[in-house]
Amino acid sequence: MPELRHIPPPVPVPGHLLGAYVDDFVVYLQAERGFSVHTVRAYRTDLAGLVSFAESRGVTDTERLSLDLLRDWLWVGTQAGLARATIARRSASARSFTAWLARTGGSATDPAVRLRSPKPGRPLPRVINHIQMQELLTHLELRAAGHDPTALRDLAIVELLYASGLRVSELVGLDVADVDLHRLTARVTGKGAKERVVPFGVPAQHAILDYLERGRPLRASAAAPVANASPAVNSVAENADSPMRALFLGARHQRLGVRAVYRLVATLLADVPGNGPAGPHALRHTAATHLLDGGADLRAVQELLGHASLGTTQIYTHVSAERLKQSYRTAHPRA
Repeated sequence: MPELRHIPPPVPVPGHLLGAYVDDFVVYLQAERGFSVHTVRAYRTDLAGLVSFAESRGVTDTERLSLDLLRDWLWVGTQAGLARATIARRSASARSFTAWLARTGGSATDPAVRLRSPKPGRPLPRVINHIQMQELLTHLELRAAGHDPTALRDLAIVELLYASGLRVSELVGLDVADVDLHRLTARVTGKGAKERVVPFGVPAQHAILDYLERGRPLRASAAAPVANASPAVNSVAENADSPMRALFLGARHQRLGVRAVYRLVATLLADVPGNGPAGPHALRHTAATHLLDGGADLRAVQELLGHASLGTTQIYTHVSAERLKQSYRTAHPRA
């Protein structure tokens, strides 16, 4: 009979390892909260910095995470010259993480309940005026007149961004089947995996149709059919299960990436006067502001943009007010 070996009991692990819980929290954000890739990356970066700072102070488990340590972490960032918005984001990341720890049993208490941070400054977003926007679109139309596939795609992208105020992640996430060229609507998936239907105008319709018929690679497995579209459009969209069903394609017939759209818009806005970032979000800001300037209801604009809070949309009323003041100062003889 073989000799039975003595198996020692498992050695208890003191505390809960902080880094491991950060990894679990990131998985939770992706799987259960449905946060976007960019939001999850921001949380991961912030919390990795927190773990590194905590380890430098000899703290490696969740039970030793304290309010004083969190405050020190934010203070060191402030002394390093980080922007108020970055400090506020770090604070929000820490509060979400520790609240999750307390809720899931990873920690007995929530040390960040009383953690405060400076309110981030909220500069007015960059807005392209009507004349500048028309000049930009005319430039793209002239480029697309020769039916170059890239030029046709770029015109469709900018028309749709300006028409519907889409986020760049929502734009690149569109499939061919998400666009209804008959009803002039697009079904998009926004933050928190929330779906909404956004309208667009006839110029965007024409640009998308031209791109689908003349610019998009005409492969049978490229995409799913467009509802109520012409046979010419649906000829590019026969296989709904194809990985290439994306509306906008980039190199090698793959789904166009966020960075490519950023490069496109930044190049187009490089010579357009104005302050602030020159990425796709500038077109989102422009669409919202032009709608409000034209008399659109604030709640309608909120729904169009997919804002969870009306307060987020109200920034565009400030933009409109500032534009009115500027026009007054420029035009009124006694301004």
